[in-house]
Amino acid sequence: MKEEVLVINNLWKKYDMGNAGELVVLKDINLTVNKGDFVAIAGASGSGKSTLMNMIGALDVPSWGKVILKGKDISKISTGELAKLRSQSIGFIFQKFNLVPTLSALGNVTLPAEFIGIDSSHSKKVGKQILTMLDLGNRMDHTPGELSGGQQQRVAIARSLINDPEIILADEPTGNLDSKTGESVMDFLEEMNKNGKTIILITHDLNLLHYASKIIYLKDGKIEKQETRNKKNKREEKII
Repeated sequence: MKEEVLVINNLWKKYDMGNAGELVVLKDINLTVNKGDFVAIAGASGSGKSTLMNMIGALDVPSWGKVILKGKDISKISTGELAKLRSQSIGFIFQKFNLVPTLSALGNVTLPAEFIGIDSSHSKKVGKQILTMLDLGNRMDHTPGELSGGQQQRVAIARSLINDPEIILADEPTGNLDSKTGESVMDFLEEMNKNGKTIILITHDLNLLHYASKIIYLKDGKIEKQETRNKKNKREEKII
């Protein structure tokens, strides 16, 4: 039986808009992600992708329903426990890189390790290994402003790997890259998936969906349909 790393049950998310009433962003979301899956969550702007990403990444909690991350209900643990669970379980890759401009590439990579108290000498050693693997061995001391967009995204990928998380959550990771660099980033995510990492990709770019084994289509805050691909890469649709 496959190990479930993320289970979402009957998830709803609403926001109080004051005199304008309530805004319901997510509606009755049900989703299971197994260890080693490559899941793409696709949808147009306003479909609820970003809000769902925040739920998956334990950056926000549901209004109703449950998000079970590594067996723990994120709504029922303390803020400190949630931060630790998030840091240890999920590596984040963002479209805008979110690098600290005053830190070197290595400093940016090791930052998440500092948050959970990993020995700095160990995290630097691991960070150097990852940056070298990503062909940035000669750019470790450079700040983000001294790196190209593709190099900055590779630093962001290295940062996502520093705590050896089981899940990589990638939010539009190719959005600010040219097509060639974007393809290399996706190829690297695919390689990580082959090596056992669970990948969850948030995207509006339909050209990236062929990397995924499971595709979730969002529309107006609801799952419109799901697709799974077998080993022969043939897709099977399930209309919700």
